[in-house]
Amino acid sequence: MEQQQILFYTFLSLISILFTFKFLLLEKRRRYKNLPPSPLSLPILGHLHLLKIPIHRTLQRLSQNYGPVISLWFGSQRVVIVSSSSAAQECFTKNDIVLANRPSMLIGKHLAYNNTTIATSQYGDHWRNLRRIGPPRSCQPRG
Repeated sequence: MEQQQILFYTFLSLISILFTFKFLLLEKRRRYKNLPPSPLSLPILGHLHLLKIPIHRTLQRLSQNYGPVISLWFGSQRVVIVSSSSAAQECFTKNDIVLANRPSMLIGKHLAYNNTTIATSQYGDHWRNLRRIGPPRSCQPRG
């Protein structure tokens, strides 16, 4: 009797875990619906397992298979790789304001005053004000 209960609860917990993961994966696919094509990824690593040295040849091979614009996961960060000059020109002329923003990370919240420094703030009025009161480019150290 006791073994049957253990088996029943183990089976029930496994089914609930599988449904939870399936729901999370479907939710993730719905959230990122209009993204460029990408190869299959691993759950935690993303596409890091595909990167081999030299990296530029790996990215060229991926662009030949999936097209000039590819979306990859590097760990938990989404990366869009553009390998065509015409697509890059379109990105930096038509969508330059969208691509000017920086990702919000947890470390920026704690170390950069809730992402309000010039290096971590989003592109907009606050960033322009910080640039205005900051030192000119000729005074910045070269490295």
